[in-house]
Amino acid sequence: MSLHGKRIAILAENLYQEMELWVPYYRLKEEGGTVKIIGTGTGKTYTSKHGYPVHVDASANEVKSTDFDAVVIPGGYAPDLMRRSAAMVRLVKEAFEAGKVVAAICHAGWVLCSAGVLQGKTATGFFSIKDDMVNAGARFVDEEVVVDGNLITSRKPDDLPAFCRELVKALEKTG
Repeated sequence: MSLHGKRIAILAENLYQEMELWVPYYRLKEEGGTVKIIGTGTGKTYTSKHGYPVHVDASANEVKSTDFDAVVIPGGYAPDLMRRSAAMVRLVKEAFEAGKVVAAICHAGWVLCSAGVLQGKTATGFFSIKDDMVNAGARFVDEEVVVDGNLITSRKPDDLPAFCRELVKALEKTG
């Protein structure tokens, strides 16, 4: 249980991609991490692209970055809704600026764009948001997982094994 004592926030909103939320959730719990689902505040339950529900532990305006060692942002179309929440964008930006692990997969790069954390970073994401990430200052690469400092990014559900491996590794290194 290499992540005992580590606190991880996984962000949620409607239209999230099921595997990109649930695979990291259970992988981090398997390693002993304390995982909390954080919503935008528009509901207590959000449904995935295929209708699978996730119940939130708190909304973004009820937590702060110091409550967590990492913030994980799943993809799907949820990131387009997440980035409309000032509290959620603030949580991601503050976590990143504090050196916490920030991990985003697929369309979650949209939240990184809105948080203003991509300038000068090498990152990846779903190919259709490449222009958004580049315009936000990232050097976009087409790789299954990219680690640049405290930022971890991946492209799609097929990349989840590499994404979770690097997420666990980064959390093991945190103090």
